Amino acid sequence: MVRAVEQEQESKKLTSTILDFKGSNDNKDEGDNGLNSNESIEEMVAAFQAREKQLLNEMDQMKEKFAKLLLGEDMSGGGTGVSSALALSNAITNLAVVPASVFGEQSRLEPMSTERKARWRKEMAWLLSVTDHIVELVPSHQKNKDGSDMEIMVTKQRNDLLMNIPALRTLDRMLIDGLETFKDQTEFYYLSKDASDSEKGNNKREDDKWWLPTVKVPPDGLSEAARKNLQVQKECVTQVLKAAMAINAQHLSEMEIPESYIESLPKNGRASLGDSIYKSITDEFFDPDQFLSSMDLSSEHKILDLKNRIEASIVIWKRKMHQKDSKSWGSGVSMEKRELFEERVEIILHLIKHRFPGLPQSSLDISKIEYNKDVGQAVLESYSRILESLAHTVMSRIEDVIRADLLTQDPPESNPTKDDSQPNSVHAGDDSESTNAQTLSDLLTWTTDQNDNEDQTEPQVETPKENNDQKHLTKLNMLITKKISYLESLGGLRSPTSRH
Repeated sequence: MVRAVEQEQESKKLTSTILDFKGSNDNKDEGDNGLNSNESIEEMVAAFQAREKQLLNEMDQMKEKFAKLLLGEDMSGGGTGVSSALALSNAITNLAVVPASVFGEQSRLEPMSTERKARWRKEMAWLLSVTDHIVELVPSHQKNKDGSDMEIMVTKQRNDLLMNIPALRTLDRMLIDGLETFKDQTEFYYLSKDASDSEKGNNKREDDKWWLPTVKVPPDGLSEAARKNLQVQKECVTQVLKAAMAINAQHLSEMEIPESYIESLPKNGRASLGDSIYKSITDEFFDPDQFLSSMDLSSEHKILDLKNRIEASIVIWKRKMHQKDSKSWGSGVSMEKRELFEERVEIILHLIKHRFPGLPQSSLDISKIEYNKDVGQAVLESYSRILESLAHTVMSRIEDVIRADLLTQDPPESNPTKDDSQPNSVHAGDDSESTNAQTLSDLLTWTTDQNDNEDQTEPQVETPKENNDQKHLTKLNMLITKKISYLESLGGLRSPTSRH
């Protein structure tokens, strides 16, 4: 509502300025100068009226959006709405993924229009404004008139929000600015959906994204400048993707597992995994890559089912280890082996997460988001999740163009950009794409072999400046140095529904 008050004050100020200007010109002599003055006044009045109408429309939109949040998406007002945290999470998600939303499908590699970009920044600012009022009390010193010092408690924005909101805004800006580099490019274009197979040529889509337009490049391929720009933007988007994944995984790991999810689990990990998977994981010789290659990952549904099984088994095993209950393991299984088996399935989850970042949310993910009551965590999780998915989408569009260019050089040969046999597969983490120069990836490396000395010291938080991207990214790097369980990673972008 602070924004509404500012808009009202701006409207009053404009009215006062125009009236003062008009009054000062009433005493001028008539003639050509007077006529010009009158025309100028009329233009100013028309501009003011247009601006006033725009502000009123924005205020109405903001009132409607915040009314939905306050009602918990229950427009009947009957009190059966969802929690504030889930309502805000859904609002941020819907802003990015609903077909009529700002980003929509992003089916082409092109910049956002000025209108869409302004709407995205405006509405996202509205939703993020809630975090300005999520504070914590911290000790401070106040000097009295007599010169004595007194310790008092003052409010400060919560630490996780203070560090992550500026970092996420930076990633958001990097993603949009990357799309701007393709403005006015003329080297590749897109065919209409109704184009014939002869027009599409060798670049006809054969994956599950058949509805996306086909990319066409010149017969001799792209120029060296265009190829270089594509590789630079691909590397930049890769770093945004990695950073968003790291932030999202951390905040999901901090959310509590709902009791409703725990109650739905089978009695032991073997029942969750199934005999064949359980035998592979508990075998003396274990290779995670070989394990995944032996699994049927031919569809999104099968990949998600494997992820759900593994996450459920980890929750079961962790609870049994915590409760020191060894009945389901048998007397011959030591605590060290239990930890080893848990580590193995977490490695598998890590691989699934990075090979298939576009997966829908797992059952554990949905339950955590649905029953989470922390508004700050809901904002950070949903914002990082949509940036992760949007980065993955932009990456796919860049790879479409690179693939079309490669086909002009060596038509039936290799296609290193994407493996269509496995859905949503990306190579964001491939070593072949790394560069010697320090990039955002170097600042935001998300690994489990961080220096132990860094974990022992808590970083000192300073107030971030709005235009200091490097400072935001350095803070983010300090924040994610703690060891994060790969269990708590969230891959999809679909908004969870509430169970009533």
